[in-house]
Formats: sequence, C-alpha cells, structure tokens
Amino acid sequence: MASKMAVLTDNAPKPLPGIYSQAIKANGMVFVSGAVPMDAKTGKLIDGDIQAHTASPDLGGGSLHQCIKNLAAILDAAGSSIDKVVKVNVFLSNMDDFAKMNEVYATYWGDCVAVKTLPLNTDVEIECTALL
Repeated sequence: MASKMAVLTDNAPKPLPGIYSQAIKANGMVFVSGAVPMDAKTGKLIDGDIQAHTASPDLGGGSLHQCIKNLAAILDAAGSSIDKVVKVNVFLSNMDDFAKMNEVYATYWGDCVAVKTLPLNTDVEIECTALL
C-alpha cells in the first residue's frame, strides 16, 4: 500500500465539508482537490461572473487568477508547484464561458480542450490517474 499524506495550508480555502484535505501526497505525486474561486481569508466565493472568478485584480501583484492561485498555494504546501502539473481537469457550469476561461488557462498550461459531447456520442467516459 502506498504511503499517503494529507496536505492542508491556510494560504488556500479550507476544504469543503465532505472533502477532508486540500490534496493528498503519495509516492512522489500530489493529487489536488478541486479549487473554486474562494478567498482563503474570508472563506467566501469572490464576487462577479466567470471573468471576476478567473481574473481578480485585488489579489496583489496584478491580475492573479483565483482558482489557480489556490491551486498554487496547495501545491507549494505539498512541496510542488504549478510548473510540475501534469494533468488538469476544468469543470464549467456553462460552456458559453469556455473561451473566457481558456484565455486564463492558456497563460499557465497552453490551450484547453472542451468536451460537450463525448467520443462516439457515448453517454459515459471515465478516466483515472494511478501510481506506478
């Protein structure tokens, strides 16, 4: 059995009820839970629409991006960084926001792929990440 360790930092929002850690470290990898555009100090979602959630000028240092800022804080606490990310899943409640979100995403990791219909028009596709 792989050794697993929970990650918790005050520099990112506390885990939501039912999520017991911000991330899990295991065998040289870190698996970060979903990050929403929440302010770590107030515990509240930042105001506004998708633009405000992805680009928040009040965070200091220019236009930092709230979700990714939260991911970066968790990765840092785990001993990793944004530069070491190998897989990202982005979940949007409205596919009309894809282009605006992708502008921000591309500044960190390149273009994102949108899925509105699954391959072969199937009703399910499942993916996973595993340790070697």
